[in-house]
Amino acid sequence: MSIFIDADTKLVVQGITGRDGSFHTRQMLEYGTQVVAGVTPGKGGQRFDDKVPVFNTVVEAARETGANAAVIYVPARFAVDAIYEAADAGIELVVCISEGVPVLDMTKVMPYLREHGTRLIGPNCPGAISPGRSKVGIIPGNICREGRVGLVSRSGTLTYEVIHQLSRHDLGQSSCIGIGGDPIIGTNFIDCLAAFEADQDTDAIVMLGEIGGTDEQKAAEYVAAHVTKPVVGFIAGQTAPPGRRMGHAGAIISGSSGTAAEKMATLDAAGIGVMKRPADVVTLLKERL
Repeated sequence: MSIFIDADTKLVVQGITGRDGSFHTRQMLEYGTQVVAGVTPGKGGQRFDDKVPVFNTVVEAARETGANAAVIYVPARFAVDAIYEAADAGIELVVCISEGVPVLDMTKVMPYLREHGTRLIGPNCPGAISPGRSKVGIIPGNICREGRVGLVSRSGTLTYEVIHQLSRHDLGQSSCIGIGGDPIIGTNFIDCLAAFEADQDTDAIVMLGEIGGTDEQKAAEYVAAHVTKPVVGFIAGQTAPPGRRMGHAGAIISGSSGTAAEKMATLDAAGIGVMKRPADVVTLLKERL
């Protein structure tokens, strides 16, 4: 099994004819993802690389192809409308890669998605991959291996580093989810932890957090109360100065609750193995498996 995406996922790419959309669509097709449709307004009736039909709207794409997931590669100023459009079309899962989506817009998007029963991953995220089954987003497929370790991360590049470490040491992955580092995101740590706990093909979980906010602390409380599988974690930004944003829009320390030290202490108190550096993931997991 896997979480959120699998071999049966039928994907529509919003922004398929743009630079990023076209590049990553080819990568997803090469990986074996069922890319059944693309959407670019005004280019309906074309075919992308003579393989994927292009539609003017997501409603048309979903009706004609049965698409149940969407990935968004459009500029930030259009991303929110693209999310709304996917939800209106009945798409169950939306992955928004776009960076720079205004936080105020996201405050309006989230209740709308809840009303429509649509799960959002992102924005400003690398997406998801279930190795050997499906890839939705920009996580490189060549560094992943099929296996039984679930991974959830706020950081894109840190995700790639840890996946690489796992694969090098024969610790394959069931699913890897990049949830994004913006202040308001559609899918959080707890959503992924709950899904991995319920997944019979996931034996252990890796959680990669960073400074800023209290999501990692809430996740640690959830692990202590509800997760029976081994969990190891890492907090990026251990040397970051207070009051300065580091990388993601949500990665800024304000008060003691957002510091790496406080987050690491909370993880440790919840029984989560704490990495001092990403390379520690292999040792900590093997100790617990």
